[in-house]
Amino acid sequence: MSRPRKRRAPTGRGRLRERFWERVPLREMDPAEWEALCDGCGKCCLNKLEDPDTREIALTRISCRLLDDATCRCAHYEERKQFVPECVVLTPKNIDQIAYWMPATCAYRLLAEGKPLHDWHPLVSGTPDSVHRAGVSVRGWTIPEFEVPEDEWEDHIIEEPT
Repeated sequence: MSRPRKRRAPTGRGRLRERFWERVPLREMDPAEWEALCDGCGKCCLNKLEDPDTREIALTRISCRLLDDATCRCAHYEERKQFVPECVVLTPKNIDQIAYWMPATCAYRLLAEGKPLHDWHPLVSGTPDSVHRAGVSVRGWTIPEFEVPEDEWEDHIIEEPT
């Protein structure tokens, strides 16, 4: 069986560096490489509840108002802070402080913790749909945040799809 082709995308340098996620520290990735780490699962756009004592994070099936449930992508990614001021923008500078908050399967968190990407990650599999085929995305089962009062979010806690 042949090895799947790796996803390539234009960057300021022309293309993503070959298997950059295995060789380049998060803080040294260029913007295109940083963005390419996103697997498109949509779990970062689920509203979370944090225990103030333990800092334990619980995912809910309640999604940010900007999440497109069909694509698992932000409908207004570039302007998201204008619509959702509390949206956390993950950067190489803040990943160490907020990695615990990211989903356990998140490439940013995995790499920050010194772990490899999963086989279903689009950079490894060569196809963006692999995250959905593996059943780790939120495609088709979220509830928009405006449909559930915040004091009922605890009723919608889920186990993270891994």
